[in-house]
Amino acid sequence: MEKNYYDVIVIGGGHAACEAAFAAARCGANTLMLTINLDHIAQMSCNPCIGGIAKGHLVREIDALGGAMGKIADTSTIQFRMLNSTKGAAVHAPRAQCDKVCYQRAMKLYLENVPNLAVRQSLVTSFLTENDAVVGVVDSFGEEFHAKAVVMAAGTFLRGKLHYGLKDFPGGRAGDPPSTELSLAIRDQLQLRMGRLKTGTPPRIYGRSVDFSGMAPQESDTPEERFTFYPDDNGIAPRTRDRDMVCMMTHTTARTAEIVRQNLDKAPMYNGKIEGIGTRYCPSFEDKIVRFPDHEQHHIYLEPEGEFTDEYYLNGISTSLPPEVQKLMVRSIPGLENAVIARYAYAIEYDFIFPEELDRCLAVKKWKGLYHAGQVNGTSGYEEAAAQGLTAGLNAARFAAGKAGVEFPRDNSYFGVMMDDLVTKEIVEPYRLFTSRAEYRLRIRQDNADLRLSEMAYQNGLISGTTYNKFLKYKENLETSTRLAKECSLPGGKTAWTVIRDMQGEADFEKLPVAPETLGIRPDTREGRRVFRQLAIQAHYEGYIRQEDQAVARLRNLESWRIPAGFDYDMVTGLRNESRMKLKRVSPVSLAQASRIDGVTPSEISLLQVWLERVRRSNNETASAGENNHV
Repeated sequence: MEKNYYDVIVIGGGHAACEAAFAAARCGANTLMLTINLDHIAQMSCNPCIGGIAKGHLVREIDALGGAMGKIADTSTIQFRMLNSTKGAAVHAPRAQCDKVCYQRAMKLYLENVPNLAVRQSLVTSFLTENDAVVGVVDSFGEEFHAKAVVMAAGTFLRGKLHYGLKDFPGGRAGDPPSTELSLAIRDQLQLRMGRLKTGTPPRIYGRSVDFSGMAPQESDTPEERFTFYPDDNGIAPRTRDRDMVCMMTHTTARTAEIVRQNLDKAPMYNGKIEGIGTRYCPSFEDKIVRFPDHEQHHIYLEPEGEFTDEYYLNGISTSLPPEVQKLMVRSIPGLENAVIARYAYAIEYDFIFPEELDRCLAVKKWKGLYHAGQVNGTSGYEEAAAQGLTAGLNAARFAAGKAGVEFPRDNSYFGVMMDDLVTKEIVEPYRLFTSRAEYRLRIRQDNADLRLSEMAYQNGLISGTTYNKFLKYKENLETSTRLAKECSLPGGKTAWTVIRDMQGEADFEKLPVAPETLGIRPDTREGRRVFRQLAIQAHYEGYIRQEDQAVARLRNLESWRIPAGFDYDMVTGLRNESRMKLKRVSPVSLAQASRIDGVTPSEISLLQVWLERVRRSNNETASAGENNHV
């Protein structure tokens, strides 16, 4: 049989797989993407939206690193909002409601035109292994595909099961088969530790059957910037016109809650049919009723699925109750008394691999050349999956080229926060990113993702020279304007910089006491306005960031204390057994990472530091003795 040879193979077709394939191919790796159904690439199985709290930060970081998600989202947006806009810039969060079909088709077209990337429809069933390394995959036809590195991004398809009340069906999502053989290969062939998780989705209804008259509209914002930093350099068809579509808000009633209570025995989460654990931060409607019995109402958002469909997504009423109960629930909501359900809600239960099997490059510790990304790592969300995909694709390409992996530090990106959390914290439910998880969120805002990551992206081949030169021009203009603002003296001993700082992060040219051109800013250009916005934010946060810098310096000191691979924690006297077991399981690469393991105390970190210093001295003495013997 013909053998196929590649540098990198990506298994899957979801958001993690797409970014992994893009990243690997952009880095110059000859890449193959294998997915069950080419027509379902980048399918938005749940809400057709991109971004949100912390998730929007990830999308902007993906864009700064040359990824596709932000570009495709901007192309397919039907409503855009900047969440938390009344709060500080550190928690501003872009969110786009997308045309579901447009997003999917645009991503597929983009994939098909990426150099170094081949996309094929195929069901992967097992792995090719050799000397503790994964060197390829086998599909359901028995065809072998060989590679130097493999990225596994199978989403919710691993032994997936769909639950509609008391009935269940095998499936990776509604309309797609599960990937059962691959799941068994991970367990039996690779012998990785696996668990079971669960997520869900709400029903979709037809807009023609809805009475919108009593609902509150959720209008779109009109910001100058959306997700991509360089909309003219995105490599895909630009938006030809605004397609803003209004989302509407209604609420559940006491009758809705009563229907749920009367039918809890038919909910698979409550009758024992589902083994997997669901996410705490995106609960099913049954969970809301049980956990918050005093809440008489819950908000429901009707979000359009696209420009060329009448379907609406009912955000806020995810459920796995039977279809007949779903009808009663939906029709108990004001405005939905006559609603017609187009697609029933369901819960999906699937296998995942505990991320303790990974390092911070998302490489599997037990198998060289194997990387995992997305929901198979115990995460939830398109954005979390895409960020992992980019990380895994980049590092798989580097491995294939004989280069060391790249880690994202948690003090410089939400990428780093998530990767470090995944491999350090114990995953007992689907992981979701929040701004509160980032200790240094004043430094890693969504507005400065390019300033933090574009240099690294260019050095690793993730962005083009054209994009990089645009970034350098913007950075130079910002630095010039910052210098001029600090040098521009005003009456009363103030400078233009102190006046801008007093604007509290608001970029208002009207409040500027000097002409913008004095600061090198052209207010009539997109870039000039962007420079001024960044200037206002940096001036406002200057003192706070200076304090964060001190904390970052302490973190980097602990990060510099590297723990050797295979370090023997049994020799460290004074460690509690619980901490010893957790340290062995996680295998932290530094004292900083060890300090973030749940249950490991500061005193135990100090103890580890003492032992690491002993190991360092012993190694130095051994090396010195060897040199003397050689002389």
